Parts: sequence; C-alpha cells; structure tokens
Amino acid sequence: MNIKEQLKILCNGVEEIVPEAEFRKKLEKSASTGKPLKIKCGIDPTKPDVHIGHLVPYRKMRQFQDFGHIGVVIIGDYTASIGDPTGKSEERPHLTPEQAGKNAEKYLEQLYKVLDPKKTKVHFNGEWFSKFSFKDVLGLASKVTFAQIMAHETFRTRYEKGEPLSMHELMYPLLQGYDSVEIDADVELGATEQKFNILMGRELQRAFGKEPQVAMLFPILTGIDGINKMSKSLGNYIGLQDTPDDIFGKVMSIPDSAIMNFVVYGTSAGQDFAEKAKEHLESGKNPRDLKLELAEIIVKELSSKDDALRARENFLNTFSRKQGPAEDLIETISLKHGKYWIVKLLVESGCVKSNGEARRLIEQGGFSIGDEKINDVNAEINVPDDTDGKLLKIGKKKFARIVIGK
Repeated sequence: MNIKEQLKILCNGVEEIVPEAEFRKKLEKSASTGKPLKIKCGIDPTKPDVHIGHLVPYRKMRQFQDFGHIGVVIIGDYTASIGDPTGKSEERPHLTPEQAGKNAEKYLEQLYKVLDPKKTKVHFNGEWFSKFSFKDVLGLASKVTFAQIMAHETFRTRYEKGEPLSMHELMYPLLQGYDSVEIDADVELGATEQKFNILMGRELQRAFGKEPQVAMLFPILTGIDGINKMSKSLGNYIGLQDTPDDIFGKVMSIPDSAIMNFVVYGTSAGQDFAEKAKEHLESGKNPRDLKLELAEIIVKELSSKDDALRARENFLNTFSRKQGPAEDLIETISLKHGKYWIVKLLVESGCVKSNGEARRLIEQGGFSIGDEKINDVNAEINVPDDTDGKLLKIGKKKFARIVIGK
C-alpha cells in the first residue's frame, strides 16, 4: 500500500497531528529504509479494568502494526507512584509497585484483544527511572523552564486558585516525556487532553539530540449516556470484561446522537463503515438498525463472531420479539421467606449496590415483577408469594428469579 493510502487510513478518526508534515516524512523514510516506526502509547496502571474508551489510541496502534510498524506500550509503574494530574483538580492516589504490577498485567491481557502481541513491545518506565540519581533528576529538570511547565492549563488553574500544587506533580510531564527519549519514539498516541505531555516528549527528545516524535491526538469517546466522557465512576462505560450480552445491550442503549462517535472511535470497522453509517443516519433510516450492526461489530471485536450473533439473538428475543431472555441470562438470587421493603430486596439480593440506586431504578420505572412494573419506592412484597414463578426485571438488561434460602 502506498504512502497516500496509508495516510488516509492512519489519519482517519484523528483530531490533530503535530506536526502533520513531519508525520508524512517519517512514513516515507520508513518505507525507503525498511525500518519500522516506533509507535508509543503509555498507561498508568491505576486500575486493572479497561473500557472501550481506553482502546481508542490502541486501535490506531494496531493499524500501524498492520502496516509493519512496532507498537511500544509504556507501563508507567514509576509514574503511577506520582499520579498523572492531567485534567485533575487535585492529586491522584499513589500506587505501590505491587499494585501497579498487578494492574498492568490485567491491563495488558485486555489490550491484546486489539493489539498484535508479536508486534508489541512492553516497557515499564521503572526500568530507567529506578536508576536515576538526584543529579539525573536535576539534569532532566534543567531541560525546561518554569514558564513552560506553567503553560499546562491544569497547573495554571490550580495555582491561580491557590490550590495545593506539589513539586512532584510538576515533574510528571517531564517523566512522561522522557519515556519517549528512552525508547526513541517516532509517534506518540494519546487523547487530546494529553497534548501537553506528549509535546513535552518532543521537546525533551530535541534537547537530548534526538529526532522529535510526532503527536497523534484523539477525541474522547463519549459514554453510553451520550453526554459525558466514558468513565467507570459515572457508570456510562462498556468494559472489556463485560459479558457479550451486556456489551450488546449497552451499545443498543446509546442515544442516536452518540452513534457516530461510537462508530468512529469505538470500533476498528474503518472509514467505509463510518461513511455507510453516516449515510444511514442522513437518509432518515431507523437508527436502531444501525445500532444493531454496531453492537454486533463491537462484540465481535471484543469476543467472537459466535458471541456477537448470540448476543444479537438474545437481545432481539428479549426486547424486540417480547420473548423471555435465554435461561443462562437469568440470575438466581437467594432470599429468606418473608415480607420485604422493595428497596431492601433489591439491595440485599445484590441487584443494586445501594438504597439510592434502588430508589432511582424504581422511580424511573426500571423494576418489574412479571408484567407488573413497580413504581412505589415504599412498596412491600412477600417472598415468595408475590414472586413465585415470576421473573424479576432489573433495568434494561438484568433478569433474576428468587429462590428461598435457608
């Protein structure tokens, strides 16, 4: 494939390339010399769970790998002990090396759902930072000015508000940037909110006499609420460890306004599918049909074709054809015989995590016993009399039957 065709694919879905002219030159040089580019993307293993929002740059890394380039994943075990302040109004909790190591192992298992392991190199930045002397730290700090660091919007805002701003946080962009110096990165991938740190990598490479990397920046994937950034804390995420049925159902729940965001950034389907999806929506066709196709693609990419087909069939049976869910989708919850306040039943059965969540679910019409929707948060039911033989529906995708425990 020629450079022009590669550029079309590699630039698709990218918000910004800095600088774009250098990117083309790097591709041309790689093609003429036969030397693959090193494509960097780093993670601080603060949590072991990955959602599809995390995969946006790694899907692009896989495209580079398919063109013969090397993906380099930097595990920030050392920088995780500091905590990336990007976009945060306060310090993030620090991790022990053991916590970082365990999280990184789980993280990589999930990333390989997208990446080609044979064309992926993994480095922990503790490999070099653990060897740094205090003199090395001062030498690194001497490469940038205080004015450059305070150009970071988060730092500047916190400073102007008089909020605490620790010296070790100011060092974070330098540490992330120095990773690029160590591995001789050609391109670094990241979210638009990481622009400052990635461009710092360019500055440090130049300061150390190396060819500066190109920054390739991506928008944030919207959550399934269609409003906020995908986040576990907001509960609007699609996790890689979710079941195929949960993934399918979550995709089907996204608002029509978020479909194109998921098409472009939530899959590896490519530009042809994006153009087809755009035409589908602009022609006035039913968005639901497009979401069915999108959900199938996402489940197939994260699991398998068989799981995708099965999840689609289960969804249609449950929500479209008004049939009951497949038996293996129905949970069994054990309760003692007696009268239960409906909120307490939902919490004690494990269907929800808190009284507040139970109340919201009921008030929004999201809980049914058989064909009867329960809207009264003060309602009481007898177990098993009121529930005997009936299916409990919790939210849009969860089903359960009560059994009497000892």
